[in-house]
Amino acid sequence: MKRNIRVEQINQTPIEMHRTELVERKGIGHPDSICDGIAEAVSRALSREYLTRFGRILHHNTDQVELVGGEANPFYGGGEVIKPIFILIGGRATSYVGESKIPIGVIAHETAREYLAQNIRNLKPSHVVFDQRIGQGSVDLINIFERGKVPNANDTSFGVGHAPFSETELVVYNVERAMMNLRDKIPAIGEDIKVMGLRIKDHITLTVADAIISKYVDDLEHYKMIKKEIGEHVLNTAMQHTKRDVSVAVNIADDYSIGSVYLTVTGTSAEMGDDGSVGRGNRSNGLITPNRSMSLEATSGKNPVSHVGKIYNLLSTQMAQYISKLYGVEEVYVHILSQIGKPIDDPMIVDAQIILKKGVTIEKIKPDVKSIIDDWLSEITQITEMVVKGELSTF
Repeated sequence: MKRNIRVEQINQTPIEMHRTELVERKGIGHPDSICDGIAEAVSRALSREYLTRFGRILHHNTDQVELVGGEANPFYGGGEVIKPIFILIGGRATSYVGESKIPIGVIAHETAREYLAQNIRNLKPSHVVFDQRIGQGSVDLINIFERGKVPNANDTSFGVGHAPFSETELVVYNVERAMMNLRDKIPAIGEDIKVMGLRIKDHITLTVADAIISKYVDDLEHYKMIKKEIGEHVLNTAMQHTKRDVSVAVNIADDYSIGSVYLTVTGTSAEMGDDGSVGRGNRSNGLITPNRSMSLEATSGKNPVSHVGKIYNLLSTQMAQYISKLYGVEEVYVHILSQIGKPIDDPMIVDAQIILKKGVTIEKIKPDVKSIIDDWLSEITQITEMVVKGELSTF
């Protein structure tokens, strides 16, 4: 198959040489990430159910999850949730195949509760009220098995990926991950972690917010000690990924003079009126990177078979990572555009924009770049399989 693959050198300043760089990551307990996580978990659960029953994944999109924050009363050594968090799961799913009915509502409810139980340790079932309004559709049994091997794009849309991560991007991503790993040592660390990185020249400032869990904090002095330990751990983690100067500020909005600190009962600000939506947080590479090309598509919850808003964002990132390992590549940006109704392995264009290292020509690496892109497109259904198995994160 002859595909429209374009490889070009761009005379753009590499991100590491920009004077200013902004990078953000919202942890799994952030209200937006909770919505992303539930949306993706429900999609995976439906996909597995469809595969078990019919041998293929049927049409569904569960990318419409909304969270309305509750109300809580945290205090040192304890606390209570006064008004539960409300989560609405929406979207569309195939609920009938011939005479067979799929319990999509039950699957959505059970999956959402299981997801929260596994990921937000101090969020009890009584702290959350769920509702689901997934639109139901049907499909003819014969039509399922008459479709072609490679799905057609359900939309005209694009996906964007870049590689490699800059030092600032690596720092921000790994700081949040390291804080999650610190929870066994410091159980007061809540899963609602937000890391904002600002690099100006060779100095990186990390502003970290964490929803400290009140029952593990004895008093204000203990809270200060926990903050200090978090800050030291963040700094140590950051220095593993950069040689630049790093400064760290943790829960900087605290006002000790009036006893105002960032305490929560559950470890997420969703208990305190902070709302959330799918697609409002991390992009599919796990970061928010305003200095880079980005797609505004909500990747989580979209079906992993034909929804190019999901597949192409994940695919472009995989392509970029492989291309970035080629000799002479400084940075690479991959843009993939679909055309509705056309096979997803034959996009309108795949555009690889490459910043080269000195002494390397685009002609030298172009064949290898095209080969990588062509190979990934030829095996594009691998993306679907990886998503269903949970091997690719969408946020």
